[in-house]
Amino acid sequence: MVATHQSSLVMLVMLVLFAVIHSGGAALRSRAEEVIGARAWRVVFASASIPSAVVVIGWFLAHRYDGLRLWNLQGVPGMIPLMWIGTAVSFLFLYPATYNLLEIPAVLKPQVRLYATGIIRISRHPQAVGQILWCFTHAVWIGSSFMVVTCIGLIGHHLFAVWHGDRRLRIRFGDAFEDLKAKTSIFPFQAVLDGRQKLDWREFLRPAQLGIGIAVGVFWWAHRFIPTAAQAMRNSALEGLLS
Repeated sequence: MVATHQSSLVMLVMLVLFAVIHSGGAALRSRAEEVIGARAWRVVFASASIPSAVVVIGWFLAHRYDGLRLWNLQGVPGMIPLMWIGTAVSFLFLYPATYNLLEIPAVLKPQVRLYATGIIRISRHPQAVGQILWCFTHAVWIGSSFMVVTCIGLIGHHLFAVWHGDRRLRIRFGDAFEDLKAKTSIFPFQAVLDGRQKLDWREFLRPAQLGIGIAVGVFWWAHRFIPTAAQAMRNSALEGLLS
């Protein structure tokens, strides 16, 4: 079995590979779509990105308490609902459903759009906001050095994605993106507070948001099985090394 002090290094390597696949795929998108088409590229990209995400998640579940226990706040009153509320909000940012869900499996042709509605009024990069919030809630709850290393890797990737995403949109859309940038902000609610945006809550009432709520409920229910699943992953890894 991988030593606890090595599991953090393995996670960093996995996160680097994950970042290369996702950010690299985003950088290649325009050229790839010209060659093989938008639908075919979405299938190719998903075939690489989804397995990489599954591997990272599996490793995280199996090793999340590895290393030093830097703090333990799990017995603090009110911590459980606070962590669940923070995590639920993070999912609303991570999966804002501001695109057509049928574009994900390429049923409809995937497109790159500029818009300043819905959650984009709150932040131009909701996925980064959601990832940072997810890292915060899980780091507070778990408190291990492995978790801290994981958060550093995830947040570092998303901060790069903020710069990389703006750069790609500027190249692709030019002045239209500069206009969008002037009306939005990266930091949540900044554009709303300084008067560049005005929230319209009707834009958040979408069927896909209900799907996110259902997913959060399923994750809450499934968390009771995580210890068993994590132990099974550890046992499987040990059997593989001994066989």
